[in-house]
Amino acid sequence: MPLDLRRAQPSVGGVYGGILVTTAVVFAFLATAIGTDTPATQRLDDKIAPWAHDLTADQPWLHHVFEGFAAAFSTLPVAAVLLVIVVVSLWRREPRIAVWSAASGLLVLLGNPAIKAVFERPRPPWDEPLHEIGGWSFPSGHSSGAGMLCTVLVLLTIVLTGRGWRRRLLITVWVLLGLATAASRVFLGVHYFTDVVAGLVLGIFVTVLAWVVVVASRPRLPSELAVLTGTGARRVAVVLNPAKVGDVEDFKARVLQVALQHGWSEPHWFETSVEDPGYGQAQQALELGVDLIIAAGGDGTVRAVCEEAARTGVAIGVIPHGTGNLLARNLGVPLNSRDALEVAFGGQDKAIDLATFRTDSDVDTTFLVMAGLGMDAMIMTGVDDNLKQKVGWAAYFVSGVKALRFPGMKVTITVDDEEPRTFRARTVVIGNVGFLQAGIPLLPEARIDDGRLDVVVLAPRRFFGWLAIVARVLTRQKRTNDRLDRFTGRVVRVSATSPTPMQLDGDPVGEGLEITAEVHPGVLLVRVPALPTGVAG
Repeated sequence: MPLDLRRAQPSVGGVYGGILVTTAVVFAFLATAIGTDTPATQRLDDKIAPWAHDLTADQPWLHHVFEGFAAAFSTLPVAAVLLVIVVVSLWRREPRIAVWSAASGLLVLLGNPAIKAVFERPRPPWDEPLHEIGGWSFPSGHSSGAGMLCTVLVLLTIVLTGRGWRRRLLITVWVLLGLATAASRVFLGVHYFTDVVAGLVLGIFVTVLAWVVVVASRPRLPSELAVLTGTGARRVAVVLNPAKVGDVEDFKARVLQVALQHGWSEPHWFETSVEDPGYGQAQQALELGVDLIIAAGGDGTVRAVCEEAARTGVAIGVIPHGTGNLLARNLGVPLNSRDALEVAFGGQDKAIDLATFRTDSDVDTTFLVMAGLGMDAMIMTGVDDNLKQKVGWAAYFVSGVKALRFPGMKVTITVDDEEPRTFRARTVVIGNVGFLQAGIPLLPEARIDDGRLDVVVLAPRRFFGWLAIVARVLTRQKRTNDRLDRFTGRVVRVSATSPTPMQLDGDPVGEGLEITAEVHPGVLLVRVPALPTGVAG
């Protein structure tokens, strides 16, 4: 899927312009000061340079650290990283990202020596230099390279990740890395303070300017037809689970803001309850004649809303607030609620499959993600709700360790009209999607819109057998044997010889002897990230 370059469009106008003006003014001021030997900047440099030099000389470990920065951000390593970015961008069919990255690198790495030759500023003189280097001092080449590369990484992080702690952490790392590299030039005694500041702002200015010219000036937006849903009247209802959403009023304010930004009407609001997880609320929304229903909550809320909306032609926007959020993960919907709202209101419709789930214990419902029986259901049953609230889906790992003692069970599996097959298994999973949390490919061939269900049978004989299965799953090996087998079909029937725990979409549904799952192709519309015009999904 192409990168969503709209993520790098600031919500507040003028951000890129502000960055360009600020960095240009700072560089122009420093260049003028250096070119005219302004006393104020000379005093600043003469004060900082000996202090930094002496500090490094007295701390050998600090000297080694800064030497590491010098090696890591020299021309060849920076050029190598940019080359990798260019190659990966071309492989992912992102030519504008490739051109932007290459242009930023060439302008900074080749332009910096030309600017040095104009100013011809000597490097700081020391009786005992800490680091030997030739050439002129203004502006710092390492600093301009670090400013350029870290700005590239910041912008790529923004378009590759949704809002949230992961994005903030990565951006913080890139910024600190750039600042540390620039500081290392002063502490090694090879540049003045004004040299590294000028180098940083030069690298940032060139990279942001190249982004504005090559990428941001031609935003890749989907056609209006792609994002149109329902009647086109843009009426929306929101079914939310207050126990999952948290601050309901704050959430409503955010939804209203994004809805109005995308030209949708003010939403109708429905809250789920313990007695009704979303079925009745979705039905009321449908009776209002809305074009879009947003399901905000855990997997149970999403499943209930989707079950009611199937075959109606009304699209569902998924705002994940649960622990697993496997539907959102497999659809490419961001887990951050603000980004997920952007997809719900600005994305496009995708027809996906829905599966029915019937048991001999009078359970008759649907599932969107996965259903199964055996050890996986035991994990769902045994998870500690309090721990799940604190650590999220990692709580399932704790429950999984406890469930390792679950004994093997004798099951008979029938797929469509084929001959039944019998296994001594630990768990059987029927999937409408293929990936678990953290991108684990349990059913790598499964697709949510292929009109088929995928089945995996896990039957390790001992504890170490699990290690072999995990290795095969993570490496996506297609070879099957009596420990890991896979099937695919439209109707799957699994029969056990004794009552066995069962689950669907991560929720335990008691024990039973038999389940029957059947896929219903393309009966549900969901909102997914919009592809740009001319790009096939």
